[in-house]
Amino acid sequence: MSRPPADLLPAPATAAPRGAADHGADAARVLRQFRLVFNAVKTHFQQVEKQAGIGGAQVWALAVLRDAPGIGITDLARRMDIHQSTASNLVRSLVQADLIRTERRGEDRRTVQLYLQPAARRVLRRTPGPFAGVLPEALAQLQPPVLARLEADLDALLQVLQADLRGARLPLAQISKALIMNRNDSHS
Repeated sequence: MSRPPADLLPAPATAAPRGAADHGADAARVLRQFRLVFNAVKTHFQQVEKQAGIGGAQVWALAVLRDAPGIGITDLARRMDIHQSTASNLVRSLVQADLIRTERRGEDRRTVQLYLQPAARRVLRRTPGPFAGVLPEALAQLQPPVLARLEADLDALLQVLQADLRGARLPLAQISKALIMNRNDSHS
């Protein structure tokens, strides 16, 4: 991914205090950066859905199951950093699409193990990566001090927004899809 033009980048952290007009320009530049991030995420998941024929979160779940066959729903949720009910819904849709199968083994017959069906392997072969999405991939490439600073700064923003923290465990692919659907509904 290429670096944004200089006018889209925030002022260096060491910049001297500035006036209200400069603050408004700073906020506008940061807003443009958020738009670029959201657009990169949205574009990636649109490409995934077009190539795979299923949503980005479903593709990510398939990739996790490919790499860890036989895990259960709880472990799938943990590996995807999503809520267990969200993982259950993903599994249900993937079973209905005949992309995964469930098996009950061992002493505790209540738990299921999850396995890919051959069709899932074909989906993964034709789908562009990264399967978890471009944002998790990009965050993983940041140096620890940059990531720590970003986390602290985003925490401050979330406090100002009074954001509903329950959304933290929703896959970005689902959020991106909901935003696209809402935008399309508003243009109807």
